Amino acid sequence: MDKFTRKTSFEQWVLPISTTQMEKLIESYQLNYYTMKLYITSFLRLLLFAQLNETESLRALSDTLFSDDLQKATNLASISFSQLGRRLNQVPTEFFQQIFLNLVAQIHTKSNFEQRRKTTTPLKIIDSSTLPLNLNNHQWAEFRKTKSGVKLHLRLVYLENGYSYPDKAVLTNAKEHDRGQLEVLVDEKECMYVFDRGYLDYERFDCMTDDGFFFVSRLRKNAVIRVLEPFELPTDSIVSSDEMIVIGTTQNRAENLFRLIKVLDTKGKELHLITNRFDISADEIAELYKSRWAIELFFKWMKQHLNIKKFYGQSEQAVHNQVYIAMIVYCLNVIAQLNTNSNRTYLQISRWLKASPWKLAHIWIQKIEGKAIP
Repeated sequence: MDKFTRKTSFEQWVLPISTTQMEKLIESYQLNYYTMKLYITSFLRLLLFAQLNETESLRALSDTLFSDDLQKATNLASISFSQLGRRLNQVPTEFFQQIFLNLVAQIHTKSNFEQRRKTTTPLKIIDSSTLPLNLNNHQWAEFRKTKSGVKLHLRLVYLENGYSYPDKAVLTNAKEHDRGQLEVLVDEKECMYVFDRGYLDYERFDCMTDDGFFFVSRLRKNAVIRVLEPFELPTDSIVSSDEMIVIGTTQNRAENLFRLIKVLDTKGKELHLITNRFDISADEIAELYKSRWAIELFFKWMKQHLNIKKFYGQSEQAVHNQVYIAMIVYCLNVIAQLNTNSNRTYLQISRWLKASPWKLAHIWIQKIEGKAIP
């Protein structure tokens, strides 16, 4: 117990980042070669602390090292903001991406993902969000005459208890169309994929159906369809119609048969949903699509509570690195929640950790478990 209590809240929180994996990645990418002071482990911890505290600039991050506790956690007595900037531009994005994927693998294990997929079809939600950039500083990301930005294409695993976590991400220029990433994000069978109408692609829908991938998407109301067979609905159904259809024109028609479900949203607007699953009820399909809201909440949470509104660097690599650091922070919060079996939200965990990063870990863990602290 003594050994455990010597760890601070921050040190306990970053513990899931595998030291063994870090050493392999550092050696593989030669990240510490010719380094005199700012070793990659220290740099990573400093960036994680900056995300947690929503530090807006590298100069402000440099100033935080006046804290004795942070110096101890990062093994840094001081560092200039220019050194931090150079390091951020030098570290390959693949390094942070591999750490992110390792944390995702841990979440899969802790949430019994493989065990759950034996009894139910896991739900994965796909969507994208544009992160605006300053056009003067980020001309490489220009997508309109007056704007620049990057687009985060994300796949989110939806859990039964309402929690969710990202398990795959792709960063592109904001001008890239969403449906171009569908093939990349849909790569695992025996899952149910949910996405919006920005990913409409009849040819891709055929390929997914032929290859055994299940999906639910929103269909445009002006889509050309031909009804082959209407399905009977229970009297208490929230769905207004359920039909087997052929979709597309003579020149651009899908080869497979699909299912069209019409349902009203909370504002009374009629939604047209298309799916290739015929083995579950129309109400279940409607509920699956309703789960898509989770990814909207995820993007909102990231933009409000993580530092991806202001970017530390101007290069493409620096921007991508900062986005992956933000997702690493989110995954660490998910693991903290799973490790303690806490009912606290990720936001509550972040706030408590931000308020007391240097308290002993057992006190912080009791706090997020909801236990009384003596």
